[in-house]
Amino acid sequence: MGNDRIKVVPLESVEPILLGRGSWSRLLLTAGTVGAQAKLHSCLGFSVFVPGTSTPQKVHEAEELCYVLSGRGRLTVGAEAVEVAAAQALYIPAGVPHGVANPYEDDLVMVFVFSHPAYPPTVDA
Repeated sequence: MGNDRIKVVPLESVEPILLGRGSWSRLLLTAGTVGAQAKLHSCLGFSVFVPGTSTPQKVHEAEELCYVLSGRGRLTVGAEAVEVAAAQALYIPAGVPHGVANPYEDDLVMVFVFSHPAYPPTVDA
């Protein structure tokens, strides 16, 4: 017997957003994957940044919350770099330019949430 109020979205069921060098993100829980009737106010995603990755800085119109599951890397914030590692949570306010770099030997793996029902309006920094 299924539950019509719970939605399970397997990682493999969502197409990856390719970030270059083999890195990728997937938007797992969005209005599109859960269904419009859910009236989501946020979305959940999963990212893997392979060694050597450096993404261009972006500016989102919504705040972003992240949790690093494994690995370590750098969050580039304007001209600064903030070191991040497994078991750390990150808060990125709306409007703050940021990117992700992984100069280390292991994948940087994280879960992220936007305070928007899908990937928020975003511009290049």
